[in-house]
Amino acid sequence: MIRIEPRTRSSRALTFGVPVLSALIALALAAVPLAFAGANVFTAYGEMARGVFGSMFAVSEMLTRATPLIFTGLAAALAFRAKLWNIGAEGQLYLGAMAAVAVGAGWIDAPGLVLIPLIILAGCAAGAAGMALPAMLKTRFGADEVVTTLLLNFVILIFLQMMLEGPLQDPMGLGWPQSSPILDQGMLPPLMERMRLHSGLIIALVCAVVAQFMLARSVWGFRLRAVGENAAAARHAGIRVNRSLMSVALVSGALAGMAGVSEVAGLKGYLTSDLSPGFGYTGIVVAMLAGLNPLGVVVSAIFIASVFVGADSMSRAMGVSSYLADLVVAMSLLCVLIGGFFARFRITRVRPGQESAA
Repeated sequence: MIRIEPRTRSSRALTFGVPVLSALIALALAAVPLAFAGANVFTAYGEMARGVFGSMFAVSEMLTRATPLIFTGLAAALAFRAKLWNIGAEGQLYLGAMAAVAVGAGWIDAPGLVLIPLIILAGCAAGAAGMALPAMLKTRFGADEVVTTLLLNFVILIFLQMMLEGPLQDPMGLGWPQSSPILDQGMLPPLMERMRLHSGLIIALVCAVVAQFMLARSVWGFRLRAVGENAAAARHAGIRVNRSLMSVALVSGALAGMAGVSEVAGLKGYLTSDLSPGFGYTGIVVAMLAGLNPLGVVVSAIFIASVFVGADSMSRAMGVSSYLADLVVAMSLLCVLIGGFFARFRITRVRPGQESAA
């Protein structure tokens, strides 16, 4: 017979090794459908690597794709640390993008040193507001935040469509449902000439470092981790659990809103209903793959972005479906969940005599 028992402590090698091993296993498993599709596995993965690291343009595209994933990954990681299950980063991203367009498309005519911070503040405030309602419903009435944040995504998308066909619609857009463009001085500065990579990446990296420091070294981070480990014990120790949940909810929503700001003010320049291909939901995978570690989110986001960008390159070069990227991401999450189980528990073999003695 076998017995599952919790590990008394997990080694550092086990904690950091599980996500890496999960990613490698996911790539190995994805080789099976590749082989069935008639593609040479090594050639296909070679094309993926070339599409990500084969040129400076390829690297810049990968980092551009990783930027919003870092923001949404941080949003999920911090909330999940407190066991506040924010599934609404997709909607909060669009709220941040709408606020960025509302402020930056001519409502305020100011130089870039003034306008860019205002756009960022407006986007973060809008994203935080999108998470404040589910957090309040949870702390006041015990509502399940998984349901409220998920359903709020659809409400926000409908509201987005209304705004794009109403107050935010570009009068020069010939009736197309898109917003007016952000003023040139309101756009985030590019990091490389003639490439799409912008300074939103720098902001994302700074946010990851600050989040890591706050989580590990601050009183706020200690309270957050205590609430996540055992809310009842934290409340008994004098920690205001509801206040801690509300604070991390606002931070999580603000980070998701910043993802929308980075996309609309750093990349596109205007807002459409297809701004995000699912960055909010993919951020959950990023956070889980990183073990809810803020610095790990950066590495995880780069890996996920590399898979998507590399799969697009492989699809063009070999005629293989780019949906392989979704398969790898799904397998990575599944492998992380399974690996996380073995990181927390161990399976031991017990003889019948030993079980009765125990």
